[in-house]
Amino acid sequence: MSNPSATAPNRQVVLDTETTGINPKEGHKIIEIGCVELINRRLTKKSFHVYLNPEREIDAEAIEVHGITNQFLRDKPKFAEIVTDFLNFTRDAELIIHNAPFDVGFINHELSLLPGQNPNIDGICRIFDTLAYARRLHPGARNSLDALCKRYGVDNSKRDLHGALLDAEILADVYLMMTGGQISLLEDHETLLTGDHPVIKRLNADRPALKIISCTKDEDLMHQQRLQAIDKSSGGKCLWFSQE
Repeated sequence: MSNPSATAPNRQVVLDTETTGINPKEGHKIIEIGCVELINRRLTKKSFHVYLNPEREIDAEAIEVHGITNQFLRDKPKFAEIVTDFLNFTRDAELIIHNAPFDVGFINHELSLLPGQNPNIDGICRIFDTLAYARRLHPGARNSLDALCKRYGVDNSKRDLHGALLDAEILADVYLMMTGGQISLLEDHETLLTGDHPVIKRLNADRPALKIISCTKDEDLMHQQRLQAIDKSSGGKCLWFSQE
């Protein structure tokens, strides 16, 4: 599994699946795939989400987890019908997955059932397992997605049942908090451990656009003068100028 301390690829895809059961070797299949895209550690508006007809019954225990029924999936596409779009969305990205061996195992099994020679998903994508990483950060602690949401103050109040797209969105928030160190800027270590820090709320996608207030000419001039002073005192190392 990859290490976030190494140079990360520019594009990452946070991925989750729901399935008919727990073991693809027993014929279980994927019934939902949800993905969201990160560019330079920022969520974009691009996502991939599909429900799939597994052509088999779903275990009752699995339905209790995700709430997806056999009836609901009867008119949904089969994996073979969406595989090109799925691979195009994920190809060459680093996949961020919680308990990656589970999802990767199911995806590779689905690919193996298709005609021809198809590469494994971990052959065309880097894989980062947030569960394995969380266990290294918090040995002996609970590291389920819900536990990590509580630890890092990520809102999971809408997660009554597991859903691939919602879980991918939540995991993206957890991953960014867990690997970015933002918590240390807000809370002391004791508060972090107790989980009593403010919860980061997910905003509605249909919220009104934020009002943009532009600076005046005088404010812009003062800003430029300040940057020039910083650049001079740092020997030409002002980061703002290097980005222009």
